[in-house]
Amino acid sequence: MARNRLILQLALPSIVSNITVPLLGLVDVAIVGHMGGAIYIGAISVGAMVFNIIYWIFGFLRMGTSGMTSQALGRRDLTGVVQMLCRSIAVALAVAFAILVMQVPVKWLAFLVVGPEQEVMHLASSYFDICVWGAPAMLVLYSLSGWFVGMQNTRIPMMISITQNVVNILASLTLVYGCGMKVEGVAFGTLFAQYVGCAIAIILCAKVYGRLKRHFVWDGLFNLVKMFEFFKVNSHIFLRTLCLVAVNLFFLAAGARQGAVMLAVNTLLVQLYILFSYFLDGFAFAGEALCGKYHGATNITAFRETVMLVFAWGGAIALAFTVMYAVGGQWFLNILTDEKDVALAAVEYLPWAVAVPLAGVAAFVWDGVFIGVTATKGMLLSSVAATFAFFSVYLMGKETYANHALWFAFVIFLLTRGIVQTIIYVKGLRR
Repeated sequence: MARNRLILQLALPSIVSNITVPLLGLVDVAIVGHMGGAIYIGAISVGAMVFNIIYWIFGFLRMGTSGMTSQALGRRDLTGVVQMLCRSIAVALAVAFAILVMQVPVKWLAFLVVGPEQEVMHLASSYFDICVWGAPAMLVLYSLSGWFVGMQNTRIPMMISITQNVVNILASLTLVYGCGMKVEGVAFGTLFAQYVGCAIAIILCAKVYGRLKRHFVWDGLFNLVKMFEFFKVNSHIFLRTLCLVAVNLFFLAAGARQGAVMLAVNTLLVQLYILFSYFLDGFAFAGEALCGKYHGATNITAFRETVMLVFAWGGAIALAFTVMYAVGGQWFLNILTDEKDVALAAVEYLPWAVAVPLAGVAAFVWDGVFIGVTATKGMLLSSVAATFAFFSVYLMGKETYANHALWFAFVIFLLTRGIVQTIIYVKGLRR
């Protein structure tokens, strides 16, 4: 019971925090879904996906920081805890600067790969040109969020996320409906909220953890051995993320090449996947924090018990979402758009969205466990295998089954990640 309470104390704030993210995406889709054409949905989908990919690639700033911080905390190494945050923020700012400098070729390459229709690309380009200036805020926020989780504190990320997303929604609605803007209004709302969120994170970090400044020392902050360890752990996460990015980018591009309507259909159905994934991530975050802490303290019994309990909670969540989507999925789609051709076409592919929660539960839970103990090589191996499975399945079925093959390949991708990570855990990680 005590362990369950710890899991829920970490998971519930993360769930509240995470669920505001897909709700924000749903609001954005709902706003543009009533602008009078599928191209607006497609433009937001392409623009948002490009930034999701960019930031996702550097997700190690959150994941690696979380795992290494929780282990340092388990060892009671407070100097290491403080230095980990400083290293992560320094890397975040360097990456953000590179993105801003390279924004033109980055946009060109992203749109070349996705290949949306010309009208969609024009609107998505406007969205990109505005939102790219949020890179410093977003990447620093990644570092801070990962550090908070590693410190066993998910309440602060919850407060930041809720505030940031409320600001985003209010700003977007004001700019679109109050000022008559369209895609640009949604983009400016997002940019403003990103800097608000980053500012709140810095203020709360100073207020809650200001006492830790006495443990800060310059000596060894950028020590080559420490930096090598940081980048070694995160290089596996980086490469693993490239695999996930390749699958998700190809998924978007394959839908875009089937026309604006099919792109809009996949965008709507992906919202169901996102809603589930961020909800389940709450328990994955709890797994990160607790498994990392117990690993750092070499408490094997507590580690194994936590893994079992997190899986039990994750399985219950996945089952609940499966039932919810099977019963109310069509109603949910009708809320998101009043474009009848899009909503009608989406119904045919709804069963795949219903299958996603149970197919993906193991992958999500294991990611939390593996990040906590920084078993990042296992994450990379599972993602490589799953990526190979995705492209193999799709290429074999695309001529006959088209978009159905795309969704089937995605389900196989999720299953493969979970299966490979289960094997890795059983063969060695559990010891």
